[in-house]
Formats: sequence, structure tokens, C-alpha cells
Amino acid sequence: MSNTTFTLLEKQTGTKKYPKSQWGMTWFMFKRHKMALISLVVLVIFFLIAIFAKQIMPYDPVKLDPLYAMGRPQPPSAEHWFGTDDLGRDLLSRAISGSRVSLSVGFVAVGISTIIGIILGSLAGFFGGWVDNLIMRIADIFLSLPTFYLIIAVNSLLKPSIFNVMVVIGVFGWMGVSRLLRSEFLRLKSMDFITAARAVGVPGLRMVTKHFIPNAIAPVIVNATMGIPSAILLESSLSFLGLGVPPPAASWGSMLQDAKTWLHFAWWMWVIPGLLISITVISFNFVGDGLRDALDPIERGRG
Repeated sequence: MSNTTFTLLEKQTGTKKYPKSQWGMTWFMFKRHKMALISLVVLVIFFLIAIFAKQIMPYDPVKLDPLYAMGRPQPPSAEHWFGTDDLGRDLLSRAISGSRVSLSVGFVAVGISTIIGIILGSLAGFFGGWVDNLIMRIADIFLSLPTFYLIIAVNSLLKPSIFNVMVVIGVFGWMGVSRLLRSEFLRLKSMDFITAARAVGVPGLRMVTKHFIPNAIAPVIVNATMGIPSAILLESSLSFLGLGVPPPAASWGSMLQDAKTWLHFAWWMWVIPGLLISITVISFNFVGDGLRDALDPIERGRG
């Protein structure tokens, strides 16, 4: 922890007491971002709902209720708090079930893209030369492609499943992580501790895992946090187009797809999943802002 960071913490808190560990300092800085803290609470609630979805859902999300299957959606009531769709399925249960699908797609897809990006970015930044040129040119090719339409094309050729959606989104989302990590590696190469590690003969793999990645991972974490809402929006778009999670399984995007026939009559069918998507995306963006400030306290102090 640098003297500049100490001075910043003392200035902000009015005291010389500051966190001693790196994680403590990160949490200290994150807490000062009120919207990020509120958003984190919202996301934790959503995660708990997704984890315990089967215990929380009042009805089977794919089961048709013959009392409400009248060919028309039924408005919210005491029996169905979020109303039903035209097949009599409970929208509260489908929204809870959809939270599991949408959040899973977001995390797994970003996890796949982050792992690919870390591997390729590390290789490009550490070795440089033709390895760097090859990987970056491949990244440039991927970045030049219309990713959304390419994902639609590839996904339409595969058997519809949540696994395919995760993999396709993840495979086409690694470029930003790889370029970000590569630039961090190039910056770290000029640091004294890297020069010292090379001088004492630290093996390449150990240098990457113990010196480069731990000191370059902070912007990757922020990038991943910002990437999760993008993956959720992409999955929702695919499901809205009928290329996402296959029916009768529910995701927030497929709920919007079901609602398009009833836009003027059944407002609750599109307002509920739309709000859930918006709240989740906004919350992740605020958490990402908070992490960016927490992991870059000097830049925060300037702001």
C-alpha cells in the first residue's frame, strides 16, 4: 500500500486509522460508494432467490392452471401475485425460475470468456513477439465481426439449450479481457519486482501466476463485473428471438417473448420481466463502478 493511498484514506476519514490488508482497504473504499453497496444487497437477494428458487416458487413454473388457462392472461390477484400468462402459468414462479436461468447464463458465460481472455492475454503479454501479434490479430478479427448476429447464426445452428447459450456467449466475449490483461502485462514488465524476479531465475509459469496475474487481475475483475449484465441482456435478446432457452423453461427474455402478443392488454406480462432485467443490469453496473473505485483509490481521490 503506497503512501499516496494512506494519505487519501486519512483525508477521507479524518483519522489515521486505515485498513491494514489489501482486502480490507478494498472493502473500505467500496462501502463509500452508497449506490454500489445498495446494488450489492439487491444482487445478493436475487442470488438467494435463484439458489432457493424451488423452495420459494408458489407454483410449478411450467404447469398450466386450468382455472386460469382461458386463452387470455389474468391480472395480478391474491392467488397469483404477478398474474398469469395466457396458458394459466404463474408469472411469479416463472420470474423466480427465470432468475436462475438469467443469472446462471450471465456468470457462466462471463466465466468462460474471462478464462479464455486470461489465458490468451497472459500468453500475448508475457511472450510478446509473434505470439502477441498472432493473438491480437485473432482478437481484432473477432472484434471486427458483428458479434450479435454471429451469435444468432451460430446459436440457430445448435440444439437450443441453456448450455449452448452460455458457451456461445462466452466464446465470443473474450477479446476485451485478453487485450486488457495484455496491456497490464506490458506495464508490469518494466516494474522493478519483475526485473528482480527475472534476475533470480524465477520460472516463467511461476512468474505469471505469482507476480503478473495477481498484480494485473483488478481491472479484469471490474471488466467481468461489467460483462455480466451484457451477457444477461444478450441472453434475453436471444430468448426474445426464440433462440435462447427452449420452452417451456422460463427466462426473463422468454417471458418478454411470451408477452409481445399481449402488449396492449396484459401490461404485467412485460413490465415484470422488463423491470427485473433493468434492476439487475443497473445493479451490476453500480457494483462495477464501486469495484473500479475501490481497486483504484488514487483515481477515486482525484474525482
